[in-house]
Amino acid sequence: MFVSKSAGVNDKNHLTFAGLDVVELAKEYQTPLYLMDENLIRENCRLYRTSIEKYYDGNGLVLYASKAFSSLAIYRIVMEEGLGVDVVSGGELFTAISAGFPAEKIYFHGNNKTEQELVYALESGVGRIVVDNLTELSMLNSLAKTMGKTADILFRIKPGIDAHTHDFIMTGQIDSKFGVALETGEAFDIIKTASTLENVHVVGLHCHIGSQIFDLAPFEEAAKVMLTFIAKIKNELGITITELNLGGGFGIQYVESDTPIAYDKYMESVSGVVKETCKALGLALPKILLEPGRSIVASAGLTAYTVGNVKNIPDVRTYVSVDGGMADNPRYILYQAEYDFEIANKIGDEKSETVTVAGRCCESGDLLGENVHLQKAEAGDILAVFSTGAYQYSMASHYNRLPNPAVLMIKDGKERVVIKRESYEDLIKNDLY
Repeated sequence: MFVSKSAGVNDKNHLTFAGLDVVELAKEYQTPLYLMDENLIRENCRLYRTSIEKYYDGNGLVLYASKAFSSLAIYRIVMEEGLGVDVVSGGELFTAISAGFPAEKIYFHGNNKTEQELVYALESGVGRIVVDNLTELSMLNSLAKTMGKTADILFRIKPGIDAHTHDFIMTGQIDSKFGVALETGEAFDIIKTASTLENVHVVGLHCHIGSQIFDLAPFEEAAKVMLTFIAKIKNELGITITELNLGGGFGIQYVESDTPIAYDKYMESVSGVVKETCKALGLALPKILLEPGRSIVASAGLTAYTVGNVKNIPDVRTYVSVDGGMADNPRYILYQAEYDFEIANKIGDEKSETVTVAGRCCESGDLLGENVHLQKAEAGDILAVFSTGAYQYSMASHYNRLPNPAVLMIKDGKERVVIKRESYEDLIKNDLY
């Protein structure tokens, strides 16, 4: 019935999430409201960790891609589950460090890191810095020399793989702001240059071919391409690459028609390709790293809204307006992202209407979904949107001076606030006359 394994129905005809009544939570904590199922998050972490240990003979590490959802609570959870983390800004790094995350298990990404961020990363002792370009390489080496340090680095490589996904979230092809290209010789040249520098140490390569991918073939092809390049580096430069980060991008189920790959199935299939290719090329098996983010937290999230007005325009459409929108979830306006919607207080009723779910921002494009099949909506109903644990809170804005919603983490049938709802006072705390 539901795309979320955390969802259920109780005897009040109400939607439950992680065992709790969504309608009651909405009343107590107000809406919009983000809900997160901590037990499912931990289950997903363990599935990745145990499968990478199994299929790569213990020679691997799962890095939670924290851009999906970054908070003190999530860093504490993934730390307790034995994962590392991938951060892409000084702010994410600060949050992880503040949560007590071990710096040696932090990998720092980003296509345009600032000098201040690189200094902070070096001071913090992050495990790896994933270098994106020649300018960054030069700056990092210079900063490390000044600070008396040597930085262990990976290079972000564009392997030229078509990931069969949305153009905006394809990141492995040559026309991308991320990384250095294989086919132009750029990637080989930057590694050759790095080998002459005294304050950086090349330990690995990184690639990421896109997001929300439902096909094994692109991942398998990327592994082959990257390992072939590792062999070239070894044979022509005498440099042994000991780490290979194959990125993330594993699809999740947003709507019924989505058919994601089981994550352990991905691990089994790609590990076979990695081992076969290493054997054929005479390579020792490198340490394998992965960066799941969405697939750890997205399905473990739900957003609750309160319906305001329902506006029927005869022979055109019906708008169901809610007390949130693009300020707390911009993914529809950015990507036309699809979701599964339910009226939480009428969960067992027939979905008899097709509507457009509209947000409250002063923007015509502020929509959460079109052609949405929904129970008959009325003012005061609680609208639930599934699979919102990734890229909702992390992409939220203050457009129209809307405060950010609260985040509840639910574990073993008990909820706790892990991010407080912002107040109007929070909105002006940095304003000056």
